[in-house]
Amino acid sequence: MKIIEGLYYTKNHEWLKVSATKAYAGITDYAQHELGDIVYVELPETGTDLKQDEAFGAVESVKAASDIFMPVSGTITEANDAVVDDPSLVNQDAFENWMISFDIRDLSELENLMDAAAYEEFCNREE
Repeated sequence: MKIIEGLYYTKNHEWLKVSATKAYAGITDYAQHELGDIVYVELPETGTDLKQDEAFGAVESVKAASDIFMPVSGTITEANDAVVDDPSLVNQDAFENWMISFDIRDLSELENLMDAAAYEEFCNREE
């Protein structure tokens, strides 16, 4: 299981990379491994305004379908069409193939997320 230092993580297995007030998000390596071969990705339109923990999209695999949730509140600035066109990219590298970029509305919501060490411990408890 790959976990990258310096990113934020949610209990729903999304990762978040933050640069000032701009962020990139996707599902974690743990999530893509648990889902298996991903065959469909649905992402929001640019300009969509979403709250923390609100579903922003969905992934479907050969095993299951799952919603994807906003790590923090924000406005979508870009959806990664590459993963919509080829969902298997998420299986190849879940951290390289981000799903959305957005402008963070409230930086204080980052306090609700886990760092790499806490996320690793969280995943180990789930297994």
